[in-house]
This record gives sequence, structure tokens and C-alpha cells, in this order.
Amino acid sequence: MEQIITGQLMRDLPSDERPYEKCRSYGPGALSDAELLAVVLRTGSKGQSALSLARRLLQTPNCRDGIQGICNYSLAELTKQKGIGAVKGIQILCVAELSRRIAKSTAGRRLCFSSPETIADYYMEDLRHEKQEKIILILLNTRGDMICDRVMYSGTVSFSPVSPREIFLEALRYEAVNIVLLHNHPSGDPTPSREDILLTKRLLECGRLLNVPLTDHIIIGDRKYLSFREEGLLD
Repeated sequence: MEQIITGQLMRDLPSDERPYEKCRSYGPGALSDAELLAVVLRTGSKGQSALSLARRLLQTPNCRDGIQGICNYSLAELTKQKGIGAVKGIQILCVAELSRRIAKSTAGRRLCFSSPETIADYYMEDLRHEKQEKIILILLNTRGDMICDRVMYSGTVSFSPVSPREIFLEALRYEAVNIVLLHNHPSGDPTPSREDILLTKRLLECGRLLNVPLTDHIIIGDRKYLSFREEGLLD
């Protein structure tokens, strides 16, 4: 069965308007967001082409801010869209995950733990799409390099219970010299809450006693962040 796009058969489109041919002639940079997604989907469904399906998906509320919105979908949400079954849904999820990993790998090559901006960049794609709060502890050695990071909590949107005791037990376990705390706000607004400020104060006090100072607390929003150190909130 021929695929149809806005009343036309895909084969009837000029060759330079078909995503595959356009990519072959001009490279992937010449393709629109919908065309790139159509190449991933490969086929459409009854009555619509892959390109029509891609365009419709990019017009859904999840994608109101652009193609990055596909990262907001779960498989169950994708398969509710007409023309998207489990196979196409998994293809879209894998592309979204691949883009996150590429972004994180790129940021990781220039990661500097004395720079809140580069730390935020490194974790941004992992955290800005999360619907629950995650608290990540970054453990640093004497050179300021990362020993490892640990997810200390993943929970409800409004409250993330984690105690200084848990945090410093991990720090002592790995013989960390400094620590950085990082968490996300699912609302997209990185403004610190009262609980965020109180937790930071407690960690500063405990860190001074144990000689394992908290060097920053970074809150990740949607494509923006707040650093307690940059805002002068660690004094």
C-alpha cells in the first residue's frame, strides 16, 4: 500500500522533498525535525505517511517546545498515538536515549568540577526530563576529579528525604575529599525551596566537622540551573 502525505502519494513528491533522497543529496543537516523523525519511523500507517505521522507527533502537547519533547514520552504514552505501535514507540525512545547519551558524552569531555556550568551541562539531559526528584552525590578526590557519583534518592515531586548522615557515610566510604550535591526540580524552575536551603546548611555544617566540605549544591531545571556557590548561598 502506498504511503500518502497531505493528499499526495510519497512517490509523487519531488525527489528532493522525500526524506531519504533529501538526506542522500544534501546530508542530514538539511532535514527538518519531522523529516529526521520520519526516517527513524521508516513507515507510516493506513492513510498517512511516516512524514505525516512525524509531523503529527511533533504537534502534540509534549512537543510544544520542539523535538526535544519526544524525551518526555513513555512507551505507554507513545503507543496511544494513532499510528504508533510498540515497535515505532521503542524506536523513538531509543533515539531519545541516544541523544541524551551523546549530549552527556560531549559534556563529559570538557567536564570541570570547579565549574558549576559544566557540571550542570553534564547532568542536564539525564535530569531535566525526570518527573520525580533525584538527588545525586558527586564524590571528588584530592585533584578535584570525580571518584564516582551516586543517586541518593529518587522520589516524589514535592519532597526528597535524604539525610546528611547518608551523604557523609558515602563520602567517607569512598574517601572523598570534597562533595557536590545535585538534584532536579521536575517543575523546570531551579529556584531553591526552603527544604533545599535547610539541607544545604546542614551539609555545610557537617562537612566542616568531618573535613569533607560541600563545594556546591546545584539544582537542575529545564535547560537552566542554579548553583548555590555562584549565588553566594554557601557563605
